Amino acid sequence: MKIKNLLKGLAFATAVSVSALSATATYAGTPDNVLVVADRIDDMTSLDPHDLFEFSGTDYVNNVYDKLVSFDPKDLSKGYQPGLAESWTVSDDGKTFTFKIAKGRKFHSGNDITAHDAEYSLRRVVMLQKTPSFILTQFGFKAENVETAIKAIDDYTLVVTTDEKYAPSFVLNCFAAAVSSIVDSKLVQSHEVDGDWGNKWLQTNSAGSGPFSLVKWKPNESYRLKVNADYWRAKPGMKSVIVRHIGEPATQRLLLEKGDIDVARNLTPTDIDGISSNSDLAVDNDLRGRIMYFAMSQKDPILSKPKVRLALRYLVDYDGMVNSFLKGQWVVHQAFLPLTYMGELKDKPFSLNVEKAKKLLAEAGHADGFDVEIIVRNVQERIQIAQSLQNTFKQAGINVSLTQGTGKQILGQYRARDFQIYVGTWGPDYPDPHTNADTFASNPDNNGTHAGKLAWRASWDIPELSAITKAASQETDKEKRAQMYVDMQKEHQMNSPFVEMFQKNDQTARQANVQGFYTGSAVTGVYYWTVTK
Repeated sequence: MKIKNLLKGLAFATAVSVSALSATATYAGTPDNVLVVADRIDDMTSLDPHDLFEFSGTDYVNNVYDKLVSFDPKDLSKGYQPGLAESWTVSDDGKTFTFKIAKGRKFHSGNDITAHDAEYSLRRVVMLQKTPSFILTQFGFKAENVETAIKAIDDYTLVVTTDEKYAPSFVLNCFAAAVSSIVDSKLVQSHEVDGDWGNKWLQTNSAGSGPFSLVKWKPNESYRLKVNADYWRAKPGMKSVIVRHIGEPATQRLLLEKGDIDVARNLTPTDIDGISSNSDLAVDNDLRGRIMYFAMSQKDPILSKPKVRLALRYLVDYDGMVNSFLKGQWVVHQAFLPLTYMGELKDKPFSLNVEKAKKLLAEAGHADGFDVEIIVRNVQERIQIAQSLQNTFKQAGINVSLTQGTGKQILGQYRARDFQIYVGTWGPDYPDPHTNADTFASNPDNNGTHAGKLAWRASWDIPELSAITKAASQETDKEKRAQMYVDMQKEHQMNSPFVEMFQKNDQTARQANVQGFYTGSAVTGVYYWTVTK
């Protein structure tokens, strides 16, 4: 066993807050009851579970809050499980869900968890109207009806009534999403200012009942959690968790090899190869739900042409990228649903074919190519992908200028529909096919504001496909529903402004003595409460 416990309390907290680039001291390991994770968390803009909508924020929520419905991290194949709701029933017409809240559970504040907290939380999502609110408002919840549609009829019974009949699994999966987190209503209400539902306060504080609570968040630097020793599921093995923003994979690797961190989440294939012979370290592989894609704005007069969109699909070196700088960490995948989801599509009809792309561009009136800007977040593999696209596009006469920025900057531009081509990733918000279909293939109001929908961000006006997407969410026959998604994806592959390229295979490097670090597969986020050393 490695020598540990040389850094305790404040001394350790001070050490881990030192910038990785300036740290020169060699430490003998992290304490037995502290988990230190290196990750990229510069995309976090808020800690409010009803506001945030980023990968890092979802991981945070997964460990600080509970939902009505949950998952077993040790066996995600079980699907949704009881969470704060110990049971539920669905009415004969399929529209009314009655949740029985488990008794005796408490928030971090010590306040009892009741159906009134669940009522407040779900109503709060609707009333705040933040980016992820569409996950719930798609069931017909709005300011005008929320008091009758979401109602606690006693301290431990919550009744939720949807506007139409949906597949029950679809509804329940949405109640397992980060946006459905149950907050401590008394605590949050005590911090409300000018009717903001406590949003300003909760952006930098926590009010949950999960295995950990927030100690401090330093944007673009780190956040620290402390254990909830009375967690209803189990007693967490770690007293505290520190997640550090370390953008450079090489720095993550160095810290891991020195023993200054327990987990490195963003190592490159080269780094993974480099540590493979180190018996003190281990690497876990987990096929995640993240899809790497690029989107073409349909406001652009050139990119909105069907043959141009199709041509760009043949200007991607899919195999070349996964066999070089993406090796082991991404697999070629050309559909909007991740593998393992109902309705998955394994077809891969596209490969790099410059001559075919040139022919399509000529037919579209752009035989000489055109100029275009690609915006991309400052993340190594995304920049490398964008550079690869720049190279292959050039072979067909398309001149690409690359604009790089922080996650906040690039996402802000994308959500504002202020771009030509965006390179990025998308991960499911809940383990149901509608989660990706609704964002890649639904845009019922192109003139509205629906920043949570990728089709809207791309200005892709698709009323007919939007109707098909909704119909699939309401189909209760499992086989019919699955086929609807297969058919939808085949159409999407050929005609959409999205080019899905890869699906993520997470390679998480850790100290060999760290056990039970579950990253969530294609279903959910990372879990810290299951970790032991």
